[in-house]
Amino acid sequence: MRVLIACEYSGTVRDAFIRAGHDALSCDLLPTDVPGPHYEGDVRDILGDGWDLMVAHPPCTHLAVSGARWFKDKQTEQAEALAFVRLLLAAPIPRIALENPVSIISSRIRKPDQIIQPYQYGHEATKTTCLWLKGLPHLVPTDIVGKGARHVTKSGKSLPEWYNLPPSPDRWKIRSVTFPGIAAAMADQWGAIGEITP
Repeated sequence: MRVLIACEYSGTVRDAFIRAGHDALSCDLLPTDVPGPHYEGDVRDILGDGWDLMVAHPPCTHLAVSGARWFKDKQTEQAEALAFVRLLLAAPIPRIALENPVSIISSRIRKPDQIIQPYQYGHEATKTTCLWLKGLPHLVPTDIVGKGARHVTKSGKSLPEWYNLPPSPDRWKIRSVTFPGIAAAMADQWGAIGEITP
């Protein structure tokens, strides 16, 4: 299949699909973190290029409910982010998976089709991940393990230990990367339906 991985600079999902034998391209405004097929630019430029499957990771900065306390100050940014999500979901691609954390997509567009966790795919970690699907089945867990350690902040908030990173310019990038076990499940399971007519 020809697979577009929208809004991905890490190459994690792209490379999982390539390892599974597919023609995959990542696309982001940022350069790719690792060598591989990558379009550095606006995904809108290439949405109509005849893809069989798209996995999209639109930026969650203005969508995730974890930032709800700032919502009142960024209504314009939220409207633009939601318009981008609608554009991705309506792309002329027969199979689409859009991934985001718990966000206002659920209340402003529609509820997700599935919610997954890294611990269902071999990683001892929690990171609630919502999937909005078109023409694709639910992902099946591949390796259920423990939920991983937690870190309690000074304010008493409990966070996954993997999320507790010291301040750095790349902290947001590290936190946003798809866990490899999830990427492998996407490539193995969704890639296997490539011969089925949507």
